[in-house]
Amino acid sequence: MTYQSISGAGIAISVVTVLLAGSPALAQSPPLIVVEDHGSVSALPYYEALNPPPRQDQQLQPPVMPPVSPSRSWSEADMLPVKSERLSPGGVQRRAIQAPELTPLFLIGDDDRSRAWLKQRGPALRDRNAIGLVVNVETAEALADLRKLAGGLTLSPASGDDLAGRLGLSHYPVLITATGIEQ
Repeated sequence: MTYQSISGAGIAISVVTVLLAGSPALAQSPPLIVVEDHGSVSALPYYEALNPPPRQDQQLQPPVMPPVSPSRSWSEADMLPVKSERLSPGGVQRRAIQAPELTPLFLIGDDDRSRAWLKQRGPALRDRNAIGLVVNVETAEALADLRKLAGGLTLSPASGDDLAGRLGLSHYPVLITATGIEQ
């Protein structure tokens, strides 16, 4: 395309205008200024391709309705049991990682090894403001028992499979910080 046949700047500004016409931010913006327009050929065919009118033989689609909110409120107990297929209790080798600004977090389960680790590491975890994910737990009662043992640390039930895959983990309990993974 050359500037003699179609206005490049005019089309670019007009396309942006058409695409963003429904934007609330543009409703309050001043009108666009065309810096250069070489004119000559109408750009209407390009605009029609962006928003074609419905054909006579085409049925109108019903409007899309937003999803209906559930009439029932959900609780944490509805998330249970949590099972992480990629993670099990076991030993973890210390290694360095680089995850700047990562809030310290730890993974535990409802098992003897995790409970002993939580008792031992609890003060250090509290000093670091670490957040805990309980990656294997069956019942709300077991989760409540872990929370009592955690002494005020935040514990949330959540699958650890995605995190395990990303960090190459297969065992817990484990502490993950901005600079390393350790048990």
